[in-house]
Amino acid sequence: MKNLFRPVVLLSLVALLGACTQETAQDLTPQDMTAETLGHYCQMNLLEHPGPKAQIFIEGFAAPLFFSQVRDAIAYMRAPERTAPVLAIYVNDMGRAGATWDWPGDGNWLKADAAYYVVGSARTGGMGAPETVPFGSRAAADEFSLVEGGTVLALDGITDDMVLAPVEMDGGDDADFNDRLHALPHRTGAKT
Repeated sequence: MKNLFRPVVLLSLVALLGACTQETAQDLTPQDMTAETLGHYCQMNLLEHPGPKAQIFIEGFAAPLFFSQVRDAIAYMRAPERTAPVLAIYVNDMGRAGATWDWPGDGNWLKADAAYYVVGSARTGGMGAPETVPFGSRAAADEFSLVEGGTVLALDGITDDMVLAPVEMDGGDDADFNDRLHALPHRTGAKT
């Protein structure tokens, strides 16, 4: 009896240990933006910026990373320094009823690989850089492209150069920056 007891206890412990290490499925349901939703790169409130947004679910993180521009989310996904696996990417469907450039809407998320994107249009995203504008239908993307310019592409047609290359932005010139810098109060007695 004593010899039988030891294997039973050992098997019971192994079963308990196995039950403790079972992984639970991560919820990949897209989340709507709130007043507390911040952009991953800029750490600014997304509701204060126009244009489409994106969210990326990363393995092991319950909350998605939000992006103030779709272009930034695609760049993040393709960045060589990203180490955690991407589980899901959602973008705003800018062709859906209620979506405007100033307010992309609630609940109009679509999977990034199912969207049609207008690249190279006259529209800029929430941070002022050129935007990669997502649509749920090819017809809506074509219509936008006729008005705003640009080329309609699927996600896999967007090249790395389109999202990873540096962007020149009209954010003022060096003279403006220098004028604002010199207008700051100077501390007396500070060592330089």
